[in-house]
Amino acid sequence: MFASLARFTCRRSKLVLYLSGALLVIAGALGGGVIQELSAGGFVDDSTESAKTAKVMDDRFRAGAPDFVLLISDKRGVDSPAVAAAGARLTERVAHEPGVEQAASYWSLGKAEPLRAKDGRQALLMARISGDEDRVQNTFKRLESRYEDRAEGLDVRVGGNALADKEMSETTEKDLIKIEAVTFPVLLIVMLFVFRSVVAALVPLMVSGLTILSVLLVIRILTLFTEVSALASNVTTGLGLGLAIDYSLILIKRYREERGQGARTDQAIATTLRTAGRTVLFSAVTVTLALGALLVFPFYFLRSFAYAGIPTALLAAFVSLTFLPALLKVLDHRIEKGRVLRRRTPKAVDGGSGESGEGFWHRLATGVMRFPLPVAGAVTALLLLLGAPFLDLRLSLPDERVLPAESQARQVGGDIRDTFPAQETQALNVVLDGTSGPGDRKVAPYAERLSKLGDVSRVDGEAGTFAHGRLVQRPSALSARFGSGHSTYLSVVPSHQSLSEEGRALVADIRALPAPYPVQVGGPAAELTDSIDSMNARLPVALAVIAASSFTVLFLFTGSLLLPLKALVLNCLSLSATLGVLVWGFQDGHLEGIVGDFVVTDSITWTVPVLLFCIAFGLSMDYEVFLLSRIKEEYDRTGDNVASVARGLERTGSMITAAAVLIAIVFLGFLISGIVYLKAIGIGLALAVLMDATLVRGTLVPAFMRLVGKGNWWAPKPLRALHAKVGLREK
Repeated sequence: MFASLARFTCRRSKLVLYLSGALLVIAGALGGGVIQELSAGGFVDDSTESAKTAKVMDDRFRAGAPDFVLLISDKRGVDSPAVAAAGARLTERVAHEPGVEQAASYWSLGKAEPLRAKDGRQALLMARISGDEDRVQNTFKRLESRYEDRAEGLDVRVGGNALADKEMSETTEKDLIKIEAVTFPVLLIVMLFVFRSVVAALVPLMVSGLTILSVLLVIRILTLFTEVSALASNVTTGLGLGLAIDYSLILIKRYREERGQGARTDQAIATTLRTAGRTVLFSAVTVTLALGALLVFPFYFLRSFAYAGIPTALLAAFVSLTFLPALLKVLDHRIEKGRVLRRRTPKAVDGGSGESGEGFWHRLATGVMRFPLPVAGAVTALLLLLGAPFLDLRLSLPDERVLPAESQARQVGGDIRDTFPAQETQALNVVLDGTSGPGDRKVAPYAERLSKLGDVSRVDGEAGTFAHGRLVQRPSALSARFGSGHSTYLSVVPSHQSLSEEGRALVADIRALPAPYPVQVGGPAAELTDSIDSMNARLPVALAVIAASSFTVLFLFTGSLLLPLKALVLNCLSLSATLGVLVWGFQDGHLEGIVGDFVVTDSITWTVPVLLFCIAFGLSMDYEVFLLSRIKEEYDRTGDNVASVARGLERTGSMITAAAVLIAIVFLGFLISGIVYLKAIGIGLALAVLMDATLVRGTLVPAFMRLVGKGNWWAPKPLRALHAKVGLREK
């Protein structure tokens, strides 16, 4: 296959470049506006109780969590007759807006104390917008322009989930442009040091540019059939940039080796594709399989990373294996043009390998293999120490606090949390089915019991308002909104932050409390609880998919049973250390101010760990394939385990390190983002690849392979026979 590909790209190099240019133009034209088609949600499993409750609330009661919130201020005080009259008019005005299902305020609810700020100068108006995410956004944009700053003579600031979603999409679009504008020049400078010539350094950027635009086109096509998260565009384009550069690096390095040994251009390209090209292909397969594990989760936020990430890995390999060889053929010796640093000519040893056996990585490998147990023990202890904070991981759904400091949604949300006594916008909805209708005598005692639960500020329903186990406000005409036929719902307002461990505990308490009728619980805290439970239920399947697929690919690649097991264990060890650092830095807040301003919430967005694990695991296996391909090449040639490990690491150590540094630069560019969990993803992926390329590949791998010896390549006789038939070899 690779021989045929080499012949085609060499003989039809200009045709390949013309087709690539056409793809570049088409992808740029059609994929450039993809950000406008992406969504900001995707964190809820539609099959869970909370999701079903939200649907019941919408269909039956035309109610639910408010997504349009007005923070109203007036120096005269919200109880001033003039302000009260204006507030009532404003509430009526919002309630009659097209697309608004429900609106209530401090004044319309009979001066409900929790909707009044502690200083008496601010009050809340909360409304719910009907429809799906697109309709909500369209309605919100119209409402925002009508009510921002001033309305009915009152000072008004708009907040709520709809604004947070809007600002999330806008921030994502701006971040993508800023990240690319900063990282490309930095990458070019670093690649000048890696490739030592201007032309060679520009080639990977050309490959990555074609890859990224192709990825954006694929994502644009995906949006025609399914919802795709806005964050998927940032992460997958970053992944495409990193993989394209990595694959270009390994191919150009091998091509230069072959040319340095006197091979003609066509011959060097053929050898490069047969060896390094094979490695690139199966590296892309390992990344694809790791990302495929995200498909088992029922959240389109996670699934969209698989939808976009799988084509990204395959496109990076495709462009690298077609466009790059054609470009090398056209450039020929001109790839060395624009030398910026002198390149030391490697000595040919051991039959003309073209690599010196006296380099840093060779000395490191032989040094580690002299003392494998102490080195492995010390590095393992360090990784376990770094991973220790992961044991205290606390998860949460994202809200406006993940946005940058200048975000209005974050500012308004912060003011509401600081100045209002209860979490009005975070209320839980408890739906009771099968009631006898309005005035059912069993509902009030149940509401009283709910109001006695810890962290409950009050309970509103058809029977009135309850707090601390007693009726504090009799039902009014507005109380009728809580009933619909033989169903009713209770609004349970928490006294503490809903998206927290306390909020999850409250959900558990409500669901455990005996009820007179079948009960469904919804609202933000219930969504958090159900999302984490849903994720945990499918996590073993995802881990099994990753483990089985990675094990299979590495077995087919090496013919060994122990090397795939070693790779799985070491990858999990390094990834646990990465996640521990994230908990320490973002959940505990030690990186606040260092990586930019963010709100310390004592938790991490619940999708970050699983997303990081799948992507970083794929990249780790990527480097594992790079290293093992050269070690096995040496072992097949010499049969010497110790020497093959040292020479394999010598041949790939600098390349893997350079690749890790380059892809780390890409992911560290995410620190420019104003979205907290994108910063966490960037730090996590950068740390994971750097740790994997240095500590794991430089110390743990040679230590393990020295301790196991020839057992590295062991497999039972039936599996050896299977590998002989279907194993992945150079053809």
